[in-house]
Formats: sequence, C-alpha cells, structure tokens
Amino acid sequence: MIELVPLLMFLAVCGLLMFGYPVAFTLGGTALLAAGLGIVAGVFDAELLRAFPDRLYGIMQNGTLMAVPLFVLMGVMLERARIAEELLVNLALVFSRVPAGMAVSVVVVGALLAASTGIVGATVVTMGLMSLPTMLKRGYSPTLASGTICATGTLGQIIPPSIALVLLGDTLSNAYQRAQLSAGIFNPQPVSVGDLFVGAIIPGLLLVTAYIIYLLFVARHQPADTGDRGEVNLSQILKSLLPPIALMLLVLGSIITGIATPTEAAAVGALGAGLLAYSRGALKWQRAGEVGRSTLQVTAMVFAILIGASLFSLVFRGYDGEELVTGFFTNLPGGVIGATLLVMLAIFLLGFILDFIEITFVVVPIVGPVLLAMGVDPVWLGIMIAINLQTSFLTPPFGFALFYLRGVAPESVATAAIYRGVMPFIAIQLLVLCLLAIWPALATWLPGRLS
Repeated sequence: MIELVPLLMFLAVCGLLMFGYPVAFTLGGTALLAAGLGIVAGVFDAELLRAFPDRLYGIMQNGTLMAVPLFVLMGVMLERARIAEELLVNLALVFSRVPAGMAVSVVVVGALLAASTGIVGATVVTMGLMSLPTMLKRGYSPTLASGTICATGTLGQIIPPSIALVLLGDTLSNAYQRAQLSAGIFNPQPVSVGDLFVGAIIPGLLLVTAYIIYLLFVARHQPADTGDRGEVNLSQILKSLLPPIALMLLVLGSIITGIATPTEAAAVGALGAGLLAYSRGALKWQRAGEVGRSTLQVTAMVFAILIGASLFSLVFRGYDGEELVTGFFTNLPGGVIGATLLVMLAIFLLGFILDFIEITFVVVPIVGPVLLAMGVDPVWLGIMIAINLQTSFLTPPFGFALFYLRGVAPESVATAAIYRGVMPFIAIQLLVLCLLAIWPALATWLPGRLS
C-alpha cells in the first residue's frame, strides 16, 4: 500500500484542482498532509523535510528564473502601449487582397506579439477586442474567427522569448543533471533556456505556416470579405512593424549570439519596452502602476506554484515515487519510444484539467529524469513538451484561451462556437508535434549549428 502513496498524491492534486482550489496551496497542502500521515504511521522520514528550506533558498537564488518577471514586465508594457492595435490595422491592409486576409493578419500579428511579449492572455484578449467584431462583420463564421484568435494567442507558448520555455528550461536543466548524475556522470552537461529558445524557432515558424495554410484552405470553401482595400501606407506599416521586430531581434539575438544570458536579455527587453511605451506617450504614472501590479501578480503566482511544487516533489521522492515511475517506464514495451509516447499522451490528457505551469512544475520533474536517463535529447524533449502544453490552452473544459476570449467576445458568439473553432487548430498543433517526433532535427539542428 505504501508504494501507492505517490500515485494517490498525484491523483489527489488533480482532483482538488478540478474543484477549483488554488494550485500552490493544493500542491503544498497535499504534500504536507501525506508527509504528516506518513510520519504518524512511521513510514516517512521527517528529516527529509529539513531539505525544504534549502530548496526554497535555491528557488529564490535561481538566476534563470529572474527572467520570468522581466519577460512579464516587457509583455505587459507592450500591451499597454497598444502596439498590437497598430500592427493589426496596418497588416490587415497588407493582406486585404489575400483570401481570409483578416485572419492571416491576425496570425501574423499574433506571432509578432508572441516574439515580443510571450503572454497568452494578453494576446487573446487584445485580438478578441480588436479583431473579432471586425471579422464577424466581414463574413467570417464565429467558429473560424474565434478559433483563429484563440490559437494565435497560444503562439506565445512556443515562439521565444516564452515564459513557458524559461520555466521548462530550468526544470529540464535540473532533471538533466539528475539523470546524468544517476548514470555516473559527475561533470553533467547543462541544457540552457537559450538552447530551448533556439530550438523553438523552426517549430514555431512551422506552426505559424500551418495556421496560415489552413486559413487559406478554408477560404476556398468559406468565402469572406477580405477587408478594406484602401491604400497601403508603407511608412506607417514600417513604423508599426519595426519596433516589435527590433525588440525581438535585440532580445533573441543577444541570447543566440551568446552576448547575454536569457535573464540579461529579458532585462534589456523590459527596458526597451519601457522606452517604446514612453516614446508613444503611453507611460504615465497610473499606467506604470498598473504594469507593476500586473507583473507582480503573475510573478507571485508563478513562484508560489514553484514553491508548492518543490515541496510536493520532495515528499513524492520521500515515498520513493521516482523509483516507482522509473520502474514503470523501464518495463514498458517499446523502450524509449513507448515511454516518450506515453508521457506525451499523459501531458496532452492532463492539459484538459491542468494549466501548463502545473504540468511543468509537477509532471516534468517526475518524468523528465527518467526519459533523459534513457537517452532522450533534452532540447527535443523540451520543445515537444512545449508544443504539447500549447494544447492545454485550447482543450475544454479548462482551456484558458477559451475563457479569455469568452470574456471579451460579443454575446452573439456562442461558447459552443468558440469550442468548435479551436478543434482544427488543436489538430494542427498535434500534427506539428508528430512531425517533430518523426524529424527531431526540426528542434535540434539549429541549436547544434549555433553551439
């Protein structure tokens, strides 16, 4: 019975989260309850809990995680500067003669926002407010319009700089070092957030291309007004395009070339976003306070979940949960392929009920060391998990992108239409995931060339 405690802990967390309990307190509370009962029953070593303060100190001292509040600050600042509004208006004119031109412009703007901010909620809400009413007026079906906006918002998960990739990079780095140490390698090679950023470039562009191809295909069977065919103002388009592209190149370029670490690049990005907002007259004291509060809320949520997950993983390991997981995957038919397939399936199914942060902090530390010890490439695994986690924003009943859009969509757009609209895009994400599984070089080739 004792060997089943780790499984019962995991099931308890999933069940409590479905009832709406806060994630951080659910993780920490479940761990403390399991540890307390184990101490009373004499099956859990209380001395293990002495390691928790050291873990907590390690989280606070983690330089990589400092990139999280800085990237959040950059994203919130750019959202307040209304950069998306100018981009959408001008690119809608550029693509006005293309079938489904408005939808294509939404995807392109969403990709640029993802490369500039990486915040899913901000992108979905911004696009929902600006483009959804216009798309409906121009003849787009509610399903196609809402699906396009929701799916575009999730690009912030995979296109760097992505907060999800920062968190995944830190988690996988720890898992990779543990896997190497368990294999007797006492000089472990690290996997950095920068490696994941570079590895995500080709899959991210592939996903954007697949979205556009799908929209052009649908446009043949669902004609819609492609929008205003007014005169295209080249100078205005360049004025709206150059700032986000320059910021993207500044942040990503400094990481890829090795000039700066992801945390240092995030600091530069936050400063650049502030200067951009100031140049547009959008950085007033009241707005600066709003940006600060939003950044603090998101950062506090992330670190609170990370602390709860750290306590959960400590108690999980205290009950020999890692040995349970290792034995299970080792005995699976198909070896490393079967184990990886099962993990990807499990993450996809958990995405229906859990957020990407919860999966990153709870599931990945459990299964990551096992897969990495079996020889799986850490960069490839990280990108596979990141694309898989994208679906958690779109899969009902708890897909956050669906909730974000529902909150700003007109009442004429039924919730069922939003749910139906994301289904083809979920299929596209899974297709790209399959392509990445068949050709791992899509994720590993560019990091290998730049290393």
